[in-house]
Amino acid sequence: MGWKGTVRSLQASARRAERNAHRRQRELENRRKEFAKMEALEQAAYEVEVYENHIDLLLSMHKECAEPVKWKKILSKPEPKQPLKTGALEQAAQHASATYSPNFWVKLFKLESRQRLALAAKIATAAAEDQRLFQAHFDEWKATHTDWAEERDIALRILNGDHQAKLDAIEAFESFEEISHLGSSIQMIVHEGGVLEAKLAIHGSHVIPSEIKSLLKSGKLSTKAMPSGRFNELHQDYVCSCALRVGRELLAILPDELVIVTAMDNVLNSATGHMEDQPILSVAFSRATVDGLNLEAIDPSDAIKNFVHNMSFKKGAGFSAVLALDAQRFALVV
Repeated sequence: MGWKGTVRSLQASARRAERNAHRRQRELENRRKEFAKMEALEQAAYEVEVYENHIDLLLSMHKECAEPVKWKKILSKPEPKQPLKTGALEQAAQHASATYSPNFWVKLFKLESRQRLALAAKIATAAAEDQRLFQAHFDEWKATHTDWAEERDIALRILNGDHQAKLDAIEAFESFEEISHLGSSIQMIVHEGGVLEAKLAIHGSHVIPSEIKSLLKSGKLSTKAMPSGRFNELHQDYVCSCALRVGRELLAILPDELVIVTAMDNVLNSATGHMEDQPILSVAFSRATVDGLNLEAIDPSDAIKNFVHNMSFKKGAGFSAVLALDAQRFALVV
């Protein structure tokens, strides 16, 4: 299976607790097949529920995270012991042959010679079965030992701060699937001092709805354009929620005490006058501070203030480009 498969299995066995928004999303998806059969007012209520659930998903990204990887525990696993060939079945067959004593009826019907030949044949059969069982146990041990050695190697490299090992482990855990499903992509960089930075391409304008859906007093559906101020607020909370989620996932995978997450989006470059992908949030997530957050109760935009960060945001104008944090400032705390 290899260490990557082993790591994925380890992670699957301790999967993250599903947040309420995800459970609600699954329920709504199950109801979608009934949409055509609904009355008009039921359809309107359903559409509003789907809309509200989508917003809830966007703003609660930070509430889920994988279980922390215990690299020291992996490193301390004992080496699997190589199986020994005991020959137990052959020894038992030899003992049966050596201690054979014909009874009265065997002697009467002159069957002793035939039975001794049969006992001798059983010795060879038992020896072959011993070899088959040993080979099966040996093959199983060899695969287990290979996985153990690979796990130990990656754990040792991770704990020693090996840059490529960090990237390999992040890739193996596949912790950012949900974010990629929402249209964002992530690039990982390990800087010279060992600090890991995740560059997160947000594409917020494609994710945040451009309309607001609600129910009128009559129960009918109301759809209207989302005011720019409300759009910008949702965009900020989504960006901060995603950044916090990425930071938490990285700190769960790695033993590092700090990681940097830089969110990129399409904003105006005041130097060129063109819209370009530029940093809109750059934050250094420290393990101690993240662990101290009440993640169910925080506002993601406000929570970013607990960390060293660069962000320029105004409700009326939205995000402006900022400089990404200099990883060398934090090299000693990795």
